[in-house]
Amino acid sequence: MNKLSLIISVIFIGFLTEGKAQDAETKYVSETFSSVRIINGNSTETLKKRQWRYIIAHRFGDALGDQGGVQTAFGFDNAADIRFGFDFGITDNIMVGISRLKGSGPYRSLLEGSAKYRFLTQTEDDKMPISASFAGSIYGTYMPSSEDISSVTYFDRFDHRIMYGSQLTIARKFHPRFSMALMPTYVHRNLVEQSDVNGLFSVGAAARIRLNKSLGLIAEYFYNIHDSEIRSEYQNSLGVALEWLTNGHTFTFNFTNARGFGELQYVALTTSDWLEGQFRFGFSITRTFSY
Repeated sequence: MNKLSLIISVIFIGFLTEGKAQDAETKYVSETFSSVRIINGNSTETLKKRQWRYIIAHRFGDALGDQGGVQTAFGFDNAADIRFGFDFGITDNIMVGISRLKGSGPYRSLLEGSAKYRFLTQTEDDKMPISASFAGSIYGTYMPSSEDISSVTYFDRFDHRIMYGSQLTIARKFHPRFSMALMPTYVHRNLVEQSDVNGLFSVGAAARIRLNKSLGLIAEYFYNIHDSEIRSEYQNSLGVALEWLTNGHTFTFNFTNARGFGELQYVALTTSDWLEGQFRFGFSITRTFSY
């Protein structure tokens, strides 16, 4: 079974189970995280049925280091990655999305299609102590093919332009002001350099502290599991963020060494090192509405 078939199967199972009756007295924990995304990784949150979400996200250049500092206004002169996208809630537990990404690594002009299914929801009586979701993404680039036959962007076949990401998120709200999540992640690229590997595993962890009704602090880290000699130039993704919730909008202001959005980029293609000042400011603005 290929990656796309797996994603379709998960969504289909979600439709079959969505209609099952639930205990009317069961009270579910809400807002384990404030958005469907944490910083880079997926939360267990999903949009409600027939809700739309529009997202604008931006990452700038290195704040410090050789490429940052005063001359680049601490990275504001440079755009590392830009994302525009729409998400839609099919049911209360199933959502789909489509985004366009500028791209920050070798791949540019990326299109992303995604789907998420929340199959467990934490209950207030702790009969179900966790929430859990599965998210799958497919990426495609429509950038011009390189003329260098040795380049990873030399696309002599269409499937070389396609990449996949999948992520299981397990989360728990321990306190009204404190939540944590664990995010096992797998990324597959159909075409890689000769010294690289097609499939990559990573394990992410995140924590959120809610300061008050509107503000929260988030930390997120992904530890990549691979042969360090083969991928010695790549780094683990680390990010911290301040979130600001308003009526209808969610603002997330973050610092991270990941240049790009999506599992493909922050798991497989992060080369920036926090210790060398190669972290960057970024933000996302989301607006959710129903019809």
